[in-house]
Amino acid sequence: MGHVIVTGFVSLDGIVTDPDGSGGTPAGGWAFRHGPETHGGDKFRLGELMDTGVLLLGKNTWQLFSKLWPNRTDEFSTRMNKMAKVVASHTLTDVSAFPNSTLMRGSLADYVRTEPRTIAVTGSVSVIRALQAADLVDEYRLMTLPSVVGSGERMFGPSDHPVHLRLESVVPAGAASLATYVR
Repeated sequence: MGHVIVTGFVSLDGIVTDPDGSGGTPAGGWAFRHGPETHGGDKFRLGELMDTGVLLLGKNTWQLFSKLWPNRTDEFSTRMNKMAKVVASHTLTDVSAFPNSTLMRGSLADYVRTEPRTIAVTGSVSVIRALQAADLVDEYRLMTLPSVVGSGERMFGPSDHPVHLRLESVVPAGAASLATYVR
């Protein structure tokens, strides 16, 4: 099984819903109000993982990304377009709109347990929650932004089992901070 890294924009109050405003929620766009120095480029420090790993996306995040990335030609976008992507969806049938995308076969847990490459998960709260429930997340890279959103989905839902992580690093990123937590 590969290493599973969850990345995400998180508000000060733990909200992950609609950071870019594409979801049309009342508070949407909260992460992108802080300027491109906060969210542009490889802010989650994926580095060579973009060449050797796989990006795991849920249907909604994949659909958003498939409209956003393929038309961009900067260095980061080119790497994002070349990166292997697996889409966890039971309803999508055509994933040709976003280069190097394939549909996941079987269950999410089975896929993750048999994927030898490092898996990065971004957005896709339903995928993150399923991985958390199956205890399959090895690392979180959370970009915390100085916004209090008030309502929406949280990175961590209710749980009967506490999970204790170790802080590996914290680095400033524009108005935000990127904190990496590992098992």
